[in-house]
Amino acid sequence: MIKGIKTPKFRQRINERLGLIVKIKTPTIWVHCVSMGEFKAAIVIIDQLIKQYPNHQLLITTTTPTGSNAIINHYQNKVLHLYFPYDLPLIVRRYIKKINPKICLLLETEIWPNLIHELNKNNIPILLINARLSQQSKEKYQRFTSNLIKQTLKKLTLIAAQSQNSANRFIELGAKNNDVIMTGNIKFDQKTKPDITINNALQAIIGRRKTIIFASTHENEEAQIINEYLKHKNTIDALLVIIPRHPERFDVVYKLAKNSNLNVTRRSKNQLAQNAQILLGDSMDEMMSYFDIADIVFMGGSLSNTGGHNMLEPAAFAKTIIFGPNVFNFTEISSDLLKQNAAIQIQNVSALFEKIIVLLNDEKQCKTLGNNAQKYLYSKQGAVKNTLQLIKKFLTL
Repeated sequence: MIKGIKTPKFRQRINERLGLIVKIKTPTIWVHCVSMGEFKAAIVIIDQLIKQYPNHQLLITTTTPTGSNAIINHYQNKVLHLYFPYDLPLIVRRYIKKINPKICLLLETEIWPNLIHELNKNNIPILLINARLSQQSKEKYQRFTSNLIKQTLKKLTLIAAQSQNSANRFIELGAKNNDVIMTGNIKFDQKTKPDITINNALQAIIGRRKTIIFASTHENEEAQIINEYLKHKNTIDALLVIIPRHPERFDVVYKLAKNSNLNVTRRSKNQLAQNAQILLGDSMDEMMSYFDIADIVFMGGSLSNTGGHNMLEPAAFAKTIIFGPNVFNFTEISSDLLKQNAAIQIQNVSALFEKIIVLLNDEKQCKTLGNNAQKYLYSKQGAVKNTLQLIKKFLTL
């Protein structure tokens, strides 16, 4: 809520956040994804819900403008989209009354005490799906809101956990044993087929050059990457593609690279990158195509304290994956990848570039890492089917 007051983009459509919305008269399935990452993961579930429940309205809510734009661009008018309400009693009461959902599906760690209390009071099933809880988050809840989180978790109808470790942590926080089921991670079931038109456009820009993708980077990460690249630019015969996580930072990153006297081009300008050292990925919904054409992928958010981003996406394309030390959002997945020789973890940007230089000259190792990553992904699929079976129990056609 404080972010909404301080940041203009978060004040957009404020009436929705305040629960001042038009009443929905169709039976509604409500899916809440906080931002773009959760929404992208949920697409495989949402697509099936649209198909299996044609008489229901799908309402998808987000908290962030980035998530909002992703939903509108992907689904157009196939679903209803609204911003998520502020978690205050009067507001959530009004919001729920207007929506009157048949079920509410919250993604991952979206635990909102007032909302959950009000839904529970109205006997509306609440499922926390693809639920995850890191050890760090569990300890934080125990330290600051132990009683509140315990009472809130008990009001959830069901927790469909990504892993047994997450399931155990929810129970340790106070969830009832019988209300926690391990269904697996729906991110293993994500559709990753790239757009051929976008692939061709990117390939035309890049040409035959080897390509290193720095995906979903955050503030300070790009500066580290650019500064380290300056030390090695004469030995790296490849194009660096930097794709910031948040669109509002595209211009900042472009200026950062230009001010370092590097030859930079922008994807949005469709300029050939044959002489460029850096290509700025400043267009939306093209990440799968970037992964498809990549030689090496570094997953951002892992050199900062963000917790990393979804390394399963490049795994689907059998790509060489590197990530930094901070991957607490993907603790188990990153650990599994490392154990199966399916990814590389580095501790700092210096080690990152040392590893990139080695890999650019070792196609055999790249192929082994990529194939192992893809095999791991395939071995873990099935969470969508498990989750849909649980949802079906609470929805009547």
